[in-house]
Parts: sequence; structure tokens; C-alpha cells
Amino acid sequence: MLRLYKSLVRPHVDYCSSALSPHYVKDKIQVEKVQRRFTKMIPEMRNHSYEARLKKLHLWSLEERRNRSDIIEVFKMFKCISAIPFGTFFQLDNNNRTRGHSAKIKKNRCRNDLRKHFFSERVVNRWNSLNEHTIQVNDIISFKRHLEKERKQGWTFSWINPMVPG
Repeated sequence: MLRLYKSLVRPHVDYCSSALSPHYVKDKIQVEKVQRRFTKMIPEMRNHSYEARLKKLHLWSLEERRNRSDIIEVFKMFKCISAIPFGTFFQLDNNNRTRGHSAKIKKNRCRNDLRKHFFSERVVNRWNSLNEHTIQVNDIISFKRHLEKERKQGWTFSWINPMVPG
């Protein structure tokens, strides 16, 4: 069942998530319901909470997956792996007095409420919260391993919203 879900259902839910990421709670709940419902379809998982089902099946919540996908896309741009140049969306912050890594992105102020949910605005805090060692890896696979390692160590990603109840 898990293999079917990962190959047939999840690609539709994850498609174009960097561009079309929901920002209203009601929309996040609707998208998360897909995975919540699937995990309940597995007979031995029915009586567990959603969080326990995700942990036992080694799945991330869809919110976590969207946030991770955004960070990976920024990494690709930063390392010139993506066709989109880094400078198209971001500008490095020259302030050396800040803590964290050396590739911090400058945060723009948004007057419009809609603008702060754009890809180029919503990923800045997440990117800036990563550590230097994670940023300085050379390939995507190592970057993904570093994200997974930090997650397994129990470090709570400050850029991941808590799972929506329901």
C-alpha cells in the first residue's frame, strides 16, 4: 500500500508545491487529509494517531515535505544547479554581525499580505535558520542527508509549522 501511495498519489499532491504551496490553514488541512486518510487505510495503523502513523511508516507530513522541497530548491539555486539564477529571487545579506551561516538571504519587507506567501519570501527564514555545515555541502544528496540527520537528531525545524490537527 505504501509503495502505491508514494508512486501514484503523492506525486499529485506534491506537484509544483514550490509555486502552489497553500498558506491558508483550511487549505493545508484539505491537502493533509489525503495522506491522513491513506495512512488510516493500512489495517495495522488504524488505531494510532496521525503522528504515530507517520513515524511508523517513515513518512513526513505534507507540510514538512513542502517546506523541505522549498529549501532544496533554494539550495539548487544557490549552488547554480537550477536553471533559475539565485539572483532572480534572492540577494545575499552582507551583514557580518549576524549569527548562523555565511549565505544568509536578505529579507525584504512586504506591504502586501499576499506577497509574504510567495516562494521568494516564505523561504528566507527557513534558509537563514540552517547551519553553516549544511549550506556548504556540494551536492543535493548530501544536503538532503543533512536535513534528514538534523530531523532525526530531534532538532525541531523552526521553519516547519506544527502538524494541523484533524
